[in-house]
Amino acid sequence: MRHFGQIAPEVRKRLFYQEPCTFTADSQARLLSTALGATLYSPATRPRLADDILKQAARGVVSMVLCLEDSIDDADVPVGEENLVRQLNDLAKRSDTDVPLLFVRVRTPEQIPDLVRRLGPAVRMLSGFVLPKFTETRGMPFLEALSAAESATGQRLFAMPVLESPDLLYRESRVQTLEGIFRAVDKYRDRVLALRLGVTDFCSSYGLRRGPDMTAYDVQIVASVIADVVNMLARADGTGFTVTGPVWEYFRVQERMFKPQLRQSPFLEVEAVELRSKLIEHAMDGLLREISLDRANGLLGKTCIHPSHVLPVHALSVVSHEEFTDAQDILRPERGGGGVLRSAYTNKMNEVKPHRAWAERTLLRAEVFGVANEDIGFVELLAAGLSDD
Repeated sequence: MRHFGQIAPEVRKRLFYQEPCTFTADSQARLLSTALGATLYSPATRPRLADDILKQAARGVVSMVLCLEDSIDDADVPVGEENLVRQLNDLAKRSDTDVPLLFVRVRTPEQIPDLVRRLGPAVRMLSGFVLPKFTETRGMPFLEALSAAESATGQRLFAMPVLESPDLLYRESRVQTLEGIFRAVDKYRDRVLALRLGVTDFCSSYGLRRGPDMTAYDVQIVASVIADVVNMLARADGTGFTVTGPVWEYFRVQERMFKPQLRQSPFLEVEAVELRSKLIEHAMDGLLREISLDRANGLLGKTCIHPSHVLPVHALSVVSHEEFTDAQDILRPERGGGGVLRSAYTNKMNEVKPHRAWAERTLLRAEVFGVANEDIGFVELLAAGLSDD
């Protein structure tokens, strides 16, 4: 797998100063947690789930969650489990195909060993499980079940706990709940790939729903939770975890907007790119602002419920040439003693010690998502992905 692998090699060469690296489900956890990108959720009841997975992989999706929890009706759980087992066995037979990192979102700890048993050899298709409504008390049985399943099969299985409990939202119980969550995930640190935020559940506790022109950070009670989660669980001192951005609930299939316009357009390529830019701004302004705010607030990657969200998340995850240059300058061996230097772009101050953690994270993101050429920005990356779709 590689990000932007769906784009032709000659196009990637034009877009990237440093191309995204290749990785597999067996790569190091630190790299995989960064590489998750836009994690696309899909109900496990979909009748052509195996084909859907391969279709999304061909479009650039590198991580998916097959959901047996909130996305399906309570009565459909047995059917969903049967379909999941059947579809993953079908997928396992297509051994010559690349698949995304696949996770199953379960409802109860008991589902983990049961599904692993029923999958048999096809368990190799899984990278792990998503654990809902995670707290210390509720989460430990899930982590214990995952660890036991891993030992029984010899298959590396990661956990992605979802932080969405009301106890995390309520001010009087938040710190205690976060402390408990930290104890649980710290005990199983090697198995926890990332922590995911359940912002829809947070809003539900107060009967709220953000509109398409608002981000999660405009809803102050949600923004305060995100800040505390990052504060206590995502520190850059070696104790933190990757925390992913909240789901964006709204979608418009912008490909249907772009392609007829571009087929009929008499404009030159540059003008076509400008047209794309205007359409993008109109259709996805809220999503793009939220992705940018995710990054500014220490979150990486995003939960996605529609394929049209994947490419914007990945395009905005690419490291700019300016960021890359700054990060490299900060981490040069001769800068180990600290100091302040002027950016190579002559537009900012780089202070070596305070900016070191940022630089390290930036170079890891550069390895996974690549570094754009100097004249390449978000619009060009998005346009290339759409034209290749």
